[in-house]
Amino acid sequence: MPNISPDGWPAQSPKLMERFANPGRFIRVTQWLLPLLTIAGFITLAVGLVWALIFAPADWQQGETVRIMYIHVPMAILASTGYFLLAICGASSLVWRHPIANIAAREIGPIGATVTALCLITGSLWGKPMWGTWWVWDARLTSVLLLFFLYIGHIALIRGFDDAQRGYRAASILALAGVVDLPIIKFSVNWWNTLHQPDSITLTHAPAMSLSMLLPLAVCMVGFFLGFAALVTGQVRAALLEIKWRRTRFSDRYEAFFDEVNAPAITAQAVTREEG
Repeated sequence: MPNISPDGWPAQSPKLMERFANPGRFIRVTQWLLPLLTIAGFITLAVGLVWALIFAPADWQQGETVRIMYIHVPMAILASTGYFLLAICGASSLVWRHPIANIAAREIGPIGATVTALCLITGSLWGKPMWGTWWVWDARLTSVLLLFFLYIGHIALIRGFDDAQRGYRAASILALAGVVDLPIIKFSVNWWNTLHQPDSITLTHAPAMSLSMLLPLAVCMVGFFLGFAALVTGQVRAALLEIKWRRTRFSDRYEAFFDEVNAPAITAQAVTREEG
């Protein structure tokens, strides 16, 4: 029978990687971290959306349709960020056998796919009045659509095997292979002649928008990132608590089973001692 620690997980040796991969420690830390992320994300996002949708000025050329930007841009950044996290989880699983990495990847996938779908939907809504069409096979749009399919493939692989470890391994390989799409998404507007406008915010140039629009966009981005972090943290925590409950329940049943099996022998030994 495995050595079970007091918090319901198999006891681990104090190696550096295992120290930061302890599921019990993750559950304890997120007990106070998750409410903070949730409250901070809700307040920040509420402030950002009210500021962006009501008080921020309309664009001189795009008019009120520019307000889609305050949702579309954070979704686009989160879509790539989420997949990059999948790749980190995949590497941690394949190289270090990180016990939380596979669970985190399993929970990040659906959230990342939803974010990418919202990015595509808001992009189409924004593109219709600007380009006159809902969709074009533009390099930026096509590479983001490919990212959505990578998320769907990851979700299918990680849940598609009876042997969970095979699913984790296959999904990790796909996550690492799909990382090549991220620089294509980022630099597609520079590498090819596309309908999609160049990035308005870069690290090497001044923002191509006024401060009255940039500030509410930044607040919305922080709010969406906090919300994304809260969702992922909550899902991973719930999955770990379910595993802990199953292991603890199995451990109790395992002990009860052997107590029942060994009871006749223990009783016979006691009777023999009394007769002796």
